[in-house]
Amino acid sequence: MDCRKPRKKSGLARPDSKATLPAMQTTAYLKQLFDLSGKTAVVIGGTGELCGTMAVGLARAGANVVLAGRIKEKADKRIEEIESHGGKAAFAPVDVTSRQSLQDLLKASLDTYGGVDILINGAGVNSPSPFFEVTEEEFQRILDTNLTAVFRACQVFGKYFIDETRPASIINLGSISGLNPLSRVFTYSASKAAVHNLSRNLAREWADSDIRVNTLVPGFFPAEQNRKVLDESRVLDILRQTPASRFGNADELIGATLLLASPKAGSFITGIEMIVDGGFHAMSI
Repeated sequence: MDCRKPRKKSGLARPDSKATLPAMQTTAYLKQLFDLSGKTAVVIGGTGELCGTMAVGLARAGANVVLAGRIKEKADKRIEEIESHGGKAAFAPVDVTSRQSLQDLLKASLDTYGGVDILINGAGVNSPSPFFEVTEEEFQRILDTNLTAVFRACQVFGKYFIDETRPASIINLGSISGLNPLSRVFTYSASKAAVHNLSRNLAREWADSDIRVNTLVPGFFPAEQNRKVLDESRVLDILRQTPASRFGNADELIGATLLLASPKAGSFITGIEMIVDGGFHAMSI
């Protein structure tokens, strides 16, 4: 007769298979955190590659989306994509260098959807001009589109948020060159660094009004505005400096966008620089 004690089974204890356990409510939990149903997002620059993709992500999370830009044909393709997923989107023309145009954009958004809860400032221009070849006209043009336009839009939409005591999220598109100056994009770097600072100032200013202001900082993503400066040697330099050893895909910005936009998941996040760059900013020797 074997009187030895039975050996204990190794590994994690498993629940009794006969017991009735509630199913894991993963989908419901994620929906609670990131659902944007009933919210309206105005995406300035939404006709571009990066912000257009972000707009699709917002729509798929339930938001009504206003694609604001200059070229309706580009917006139509995004609207078709959004509607194919069961979302709602509309195009509104805007000239970010005009305060009146931004006021018209706000009015059009309110007329279409009744309110605005999320503002994305993503319009931008770039130039590869060497420093001594940067004219004052070019310098002012880039600053006006990349910086002053953000200032204008934040004033126009921010006043609406404050006057209506409406909680909101403002996401300003920054740049990895706004953190550390990059060669060949002198004015662009300066303008984006100022956007980062403007965003932090507004985050402090409006936090007690439940208006969150953050900067989304993409690393290197193929986009229309950076094609002028991406020759073969520069691409190789970027890849050597990026631990992930590749460029980003536009849809890799969606997760960060939803976090910053969500009044639930991002409720205590304001004044930050959300960096999505494959580790570029962390690279050293």
